[in-house]
Amino acid sequence: MNFIDSLTLLFLTLSAVKSAHIPKETERGPHDVIPLMEVYNKSLCQPRELLVEILQEYPEEVEHIFIPSCVVLTRCAGCCNDEMLQCMPTSSYNITMEIKRIKPQKQQNDIFMSFTEHSACECRLKKEVREQKENVCEPCCDHCSERRKRLFVQDPATCRCSCKHTDEYCKERQLELNERTCKCDKPRR
Repeated sequence: MNFIDSLTLLFLTLSAVKSAHIPKETERGPHDVIPLMEVYNKSLCQPRELLVEILQEYPEEVEHIFIPSCVVLTRCAGCCNDEMLQCMPTSSYNITMEIKRIKPQKQQNDIFMSFTEHSACECRLKKEVREQKENVCEPCCDHCSERRKRLFVQDPATCRCSCKHTDEYCKERQLELNERTCKCDKPRR
């Protein structure tokens, strides 16, 4: 084998190695199916990078133009699998970024702006659901006899009214408990 043949063989071998693409585990073709657990885990409520408009964070700055107009922030996002819940931060911190602020036809300067980033998230009741639950009694009970309310105790879970005093309490006073009125009465003879 002469030098030219050897060089050609080496070139063809290297070309074949270069063009042989070994796909990574995370690379997928357009017809691949993503497994359920991967889809589910990616959709969970968790901190993730999101693009956030600066004016959304600083609505009072509408007379300015910002460059960039949006920033990448780590914020809580994802599904909670219950329409009464929403993905909310449980831990956050501030981050400062240098942004160009322009007041059209007047001035421009680089400023430091502070943004909140989320470091931990949790599915919690939506504000409107929480407020609604506070205004609704569960279960709603009719009150025990209004006239002698102080003599009754009501179980909020069952709405059952029972006497504050026990039979023993009344007997210690040589009286007996009237369960209808919840009073300690003199014994009948």
